[in-house]
Amino acid sequence: MAIGTPTKQLIRTEDERSFRTAIFVIFALTLVRLVWIAAGTTDLYPDEAQYWLWSLTPDWGYYSKPPVVAWLIAATTALAGNDNEIAVRLSAPLLHFGTALMVYAVAQRLYDTRAAFWSSIAYATLPGVWVSSIIISTDAPLLFCWSIALYAFVRAREPGGQRWWWAVGAAAGAGLLAKYAMAYWLLSAALFLATYRDERRHFPRFLGGVVVALLIYLPNFLWNQSHRFVSYRHTEANAAFTGSLFHPDKFLSFFGSQFGVFGPVFFAALILCAFLARRSLSARRDAILAFFALPTLVMMLVVSFISRAEPNWSAPTYVSATVLVVAFLLAHGQRILILGSILLHTGVVVVAAGLKPAAHLVGHDLRGKYDPLHRLKGWHTLGSAVTRMLAETPGVHLLADDRELMAALVYYVRPHPINGLKWNAMGGIHDQFDLTAHPESFIGQDFLMVSFRNDVDEIVACFQDAGPIERITIPLGGGDSRTYRVQLLRGFKGYPAR
Repeated sequence: MAIGTPTKQLIRTEDERSFRTAIFVIFALTLVRLVWIAAGTTDLYPDEAQYWLWSLTPDWGYYSKPPVVAWLIAATTALAGNDNEIAVRLSAPLLHFGTALMVYAVAQRLYDTRAAFWSSIAYATLPGVWVSSIIISTDAPLLFCWSIALYAFVRAREPGGQRWWWAVGAAAGAGLLAKYAMAYWLLSAALFLATYRDERRHFPRFLGGVVVALLIYLPNFLWNQSHRFVSYRHTEANAAFTGSLFHPDKFLSFFGSQFGVFGPVFFAALILCAFLARRSLSARRDAILAFFALPTLVMMLVVSFISRAEPNWSAPTYVSATVLVVAFLLAHGQRILILGSILLHTGVVVVAAGLKPAAHLVGHDLRGKYDPLHRLKGWHTLGSAVTRMLAETPGVHLLADDRELMAALVYYVRPHPINGLKWNAMGGIHDQFDLTAHPESFIGQDFLMVSFRNDVDEIVACFQDAGPIERITIPLGGGDSRTYRVQLLRGFKGYPAR
């Protein structure tokens, strides 16, 4: 016992040093992301602006998403005391910091400190995580809840781990309130328990955790029930199963995008693990990680073939896949590939962020379409121009004919035109603006219309009088630009009868 004690102390010291180093690296990355957001090099994307708008009226649900993203923005803007871009986005890098630490905990529990160290840093530097850390979206809270639920699941299966099933349920419930994709986690857990006979003994307690999750999620279900299940119907429509089916081109596009989301080496290694499943996933710890990664990925591949899938829809895959791939590469003596991937991912981000400034330094104006961040630029400039035009016509309301344009304008026009109107003459509910709109209350009112389209005759026809057409051009670089039509419309007559 006395001989073994120094060895145990040495191992404990090495574990602590590894953990401290991992925290330092991940914290440094988080600080870089916070500084980058604070530098104000990008504007809020319209979806982010809409989440901010939701945060002004905290609720149990919204048209296209459950409520957590709006709650987070409400909390961070209240904490910061303003609603600037860093206040709106503040929770995203912090949540990914937390997820990286949970990845460390999962890897250490299933493997060892070395796997934990590399897994946490690998996760923090994934291309998809870099992007998700500098914008606010539903993915950041989803992945955080997913990682907590995964760690709790690992602990709950251990001897004496019964109380961890409560944590499984709590994390899964919070995840459902963050994004409905948390349901994939529950499905993956059920598949894992059903596959292995000796794991089936956990089913009763797992079902208890599911009940806890559903109770936590229940308020959003009741909100949907009182709003004609708009969120569920939007999610179904988003998958586009009602259109033409079977699209090999979209499948290949989605498949190729995953090399960008997870990194080329890591995604190739994940594919290799799947092909060598009989050997590479024979250990139970590997199987656990695979069950929380591959079913979701396969599901999204199928969806992309049948209709379409956005690259980030597979994001939950890469929480456990990161640990699985890192452990696989370490077991085969390929630490250099892990380090190389981390450096590659970070380097690509640095190049993408610095591409336009670097072009300016050598006297070249990079075309907007070649700027990876061009979709996050120009909204503040547009909002400032519209602000000036609204100030010249007091009492006029804002009108836009597109959800994204309306959301961006509501955020960037000052004071915020919360009482504006998004055009919806066709009827139906297509977004949160339609869900809460009361167009009849604007009869006889005047509007300043902003549109990206030129053909807006059907809008102008619903007003008694129209002023001259003006243009706002937003330069994006290299001659590329976005041009908006702006027009004063007087005396709203209401939508045409249909």
